[in-house]
Amino acid sequence: MQYKMGIPGPLEGSTASSLISSTEANDIASADSLVSRFGPWDYVVFVGALLVSALIGLYYACSGGKQRTTSEMLLGNRSLPVFPVSLSILASFLSAITILGTATEMYRFGTQYMLIILSYFIVIPSAAYLYMPVFYRLELTSAHEYLERRFSKTCRMLATLIFSIQMIVYMAIVLYAPSLALSQVTGISVWTSVLSIGTVCTFYTSIGGIKAVIWTDAFQIGIMYASIMAVVIKGSTDLGGMDNVIKTAAIHDRITFFNFNPDPTDRHTVWGLIIGCNFTWLSIYGTSQAMVQRYLTLSSEEKARRAIWLNLPGLVFLLFVCSLAGLVMFAKYHSCDPLQAKRIVATDQLLPLFVMDTLGFFPGLPGFFVSGIFSGALSTVSSSVNSLATVALEDVVKGYLERELSDQMATWVTKAFAIFFGVLAIALVYVAQQLGNVLQAALATFGILGGPILGVFTLGIFIPQANKHGAVVGLLISLALTFWIGIGNFIYKPPVSPAPISVAGCPTWINATLPTQLSSSATAKEIVWFYRISYVWYSMIATLLVIVVGLPVSVCTGCTIPKQVDDRLISPLYNQFIKTFVPFERYKEKLLTSQGKEGGDDMKMVPVNKSLNVSMSGTLNAVFDHRLENMDFTLRRNNSESSRLKYANTNNYADCGHISSHM
Repeated sequence: MQYKMGIPGPLEGSTASSLISSTEANDIASADSLVSRFGPWDYVVFVGALLVSALIGLYYACSGGKQRTTSEMLLGNRSLPVFPVSLSILASFLSAITILGTATEMYRFGTQYMLIILSYFIVIPSAAYLYMPVFYRLELTSAHEYLERRFSKTCRMLATLIFSIQMIVYMAIVLYAPSLALSQVTGISVWTSVLSIGTVCTFYTSIGGIKAVIWTDAFQIGIMYASIMAVVIKGSTDLGGMDNVIKTAAIHDRITFFNFNPDPTDRHTVWGLIIGCNFTWLSIYGTSQAMVQRYLTLSSEEKARRAIWLNLPGLVFLLFVCSLAGLVMFAKYHSCDPLQAKRIVATDQLLPLFVMDTLGFFPGLPGFFVSGIFSGALSTVSSSVNSLATVALEDVVKGYLERELSDQMATWVTKAFAIFFGVLAIALVYVAQQLGNVLQAALATFGILGGPILGVFTLGIFIPQANKHGAVVGLLISLALTFWIGIGNFIYKPPVSPAPISVAGCPTWINATLPTQLSSSATAKEIVWFYRISYVWYSMIATLLVIVVGLPVSVCTGCTIPKQVDDRLISPLYNQFIKTFVPFERYKEKLLTSQGKEGGDDMKMVPVNKSLNVSMSGTLNAVFDHRLENMDFTLRRNNSESSRLKYANTNNYADCGHISSHM
């Protein structure tokens, strides 16, 4: 059951509606007049924002080491400051899709989606303490190199291929969404926008490297924040304040938070947004090459952790402000839906339309908003291009090239790949045109393709017994099943039910029609159950499938002996958990410590129990045997060294050969 939370107040339905309708009745303009409002000053502001981004890239191409080494090109020589890196992390996947999609979600379905904010409080610490330390301590350039060290080269190549497809499709969505949204209300054609974004970000990414990407991200996220806040402040002021906005939204069933329905086919529920989206965002913050590469630009693990934590307030604030923008937008259009009134052709054009209706009379402000939308696209595309160029060089070229590339040649190859992927993203914009709701399409892409990658990394980092066969089979089966579900959902398009909206308040010159129901390929009952699973669960399903399939396959094909796994490949927090909470580990430490106390000062530092491994080995889980064996070996070696020194000092022997015979 879905409970709706109303905001009590003195204004009831008809009163609130009439109050806000009176403020908007004369503000509804035709599409032609909206285009005419986007004037010369708006173009100046818009072009200026693009020019600043290009100049940042040019600056880093000509300064410092001039991007002549792969270390500088891909990792910024591991010496970048924390704050801009944190802003870059924030901007990388909070794109124009976040601004446009979140506002549209609030307008059509209400505030239920805001609960995704709670998932951020799980994602950020998980990335900071469980995943990031593994990549940082291995000093990798490509995150997928971990999979070769942990499992096999085949596993690494599969992950690289999946990641590449994921990012190329995502870039196409990010390029298309703002271009479509702005075309109707600014007069800028879709392909003019696509080419502008694609060309500028490919330019500064290919010549300026990761430094240019990070500093332009920092500049662009500032524009994003400022532009959306300007929209909320001006829009709510025109409507009589935020109180009136919230009351209008509540009266028309837009304030909804408590949908606890456990059915996974329900589009947005408390469980799906907190638990399901946790896996979606963890696939980004935990294991995505774009994020891992940013962590590695910092000089210490502690700085990388700090950069991740600084994202939490930024994530929460931006999504909250975008949600408010959607509610303000609904308060203005609640009695005359622009889509049904045929003022726009797609729901993602709602926010740009609102901006032109609200800010269109202020020269430069519409251009500033357009700059914010384009900045969101630029930051995401540049991050994606840079990460794709990195994996192409590290995983493909270096992985298969028999001779080693010179650093200068590798740098040129990286720049060539950056140009290639930028052009490819532009060419694939046509694919994005077929995907519908951009916010849902983007998150579904990360679930279908990012979920299996998160799963195989999780298998390797937290389950020492998993082997290469389990990893590859689990990855492939997970990808196949989630892809099947996602494609089925796309083909059959399960119907969704937005909250009701009216056209009763539209001016008479608008030819508004109110459809009896949204078009859909089939009714819900006619669609197979698993095709109706909400997109928010895709990443979780994919991750669990890798583990559920990979572990039994590993058992059947001979588990990896934990002592053969480099300790750095396992999460340090996992090892600490085993030591702290597993009963035998606590007993073993207590026993060894007590042995040390009985053996004097040397034994306190290096406690020894020579018979412990003999008496207990073989009765424990393999990971315990491995840890015990390593500990006993170290203890025996150090104790023997201690005995040798004591013997030499006491008897004044200098014959090391004689002493070593006692070891």
